[in-house]
Amino acid sequence: MKHIIKTEELTMTIITIYLATLLHLPISGWMYFIAFFSADISMLGYVINNKVGATMYNFYHHKGIALVVALIGLLINNEYVIFAGLMLLAHSSFDRMMGYGLKYFTGFKYTHLGNIGKK
Repeated sequence: MKHIIKTEELTMTIITIYLATLLHLPISGWMYFIAFFSADISMLGYVINNKVGATMYNFYHHKGIALVVALIGLLINNEYVIFAGLMLLAHSSFDRMMGYGLKYFTGFKYTHLGNIGKK
């Protein structure tokens, strides 16, 4: 079952990045890389404490938030907002494929997909 979920998340990541390239935005390739990993800035919340860290991380890694951002971009006809939503969705799928789920308040390594790290 775990293999199926990883394959599904990889597929979502690839399709979402492909959709972002269809926007034909005048940005260079390295900006795709920065946009893809920009959600990880939310981990800075862990500097304050686990609760703030988990809340920030979960907000920026929630697929529903990513879809809302992309839909807002569609509604206001702004390709950059659509791009931001697609990159959030691609990153969230990538993280889940790698085993990094939404965080519990007990610490970074405790996720809805199981614990991260050595067992």
